[in-house]
Amino acid sequence: MNIRISVQEASFEAGEEIKGLGKASREIGGISVFVGVVRDINDDDSVQGLYLEHYPGMTEKQIRTIIDDAAARWDVKAATVIHRIGQLFPGDEIVFVGVASDHRGDAFDACEFIIDYLKTRATFWKKETTDVGDRWLSTRDSDIRAADLWES
Repeated sequence: MNIRISVQEASFEAGEEIKGLGKASREIGGISVFVGVVRDINDDDSVQGLYLEHYPGMTEKQIRTIIDDAAARWDVKAATVIHRIGQLFPGDEIVFVGVASDHRGDAFDACEFIIDYLKTRATFWKKETTDVGDRWLSTRDSDIRAADLWES
């Protein structure tokens, strides 16, 4: 299995990442991708920016475990997870999750699993700047429920 994990300040080019996934194996029949973008509104407040921090080394290890868990459930030929840190603004791409597999079903399911677990099990701290001030964000209940569905 070909795995690429990057926690970085720099932006990424989703099209290039998809091409890279497709080159991992001639057996690949489907690639599923999720790209997350910084919203300009949250909890009815206007968002001017989002600052992200992580725990170097630990965060990447957590992401690797999430990918390994996905590969234990589905046929994953290749997976790429890129998560940005630092100062971001509305419209900026924040996360890329791509999964390549023999068949679309495995690619879809593994991609959704990875992003659900990434939102709840990888250590990132997010501080949002809004029109009413700065606030640290916590994991949303809806993200926890989505990850919990994979446990049943």
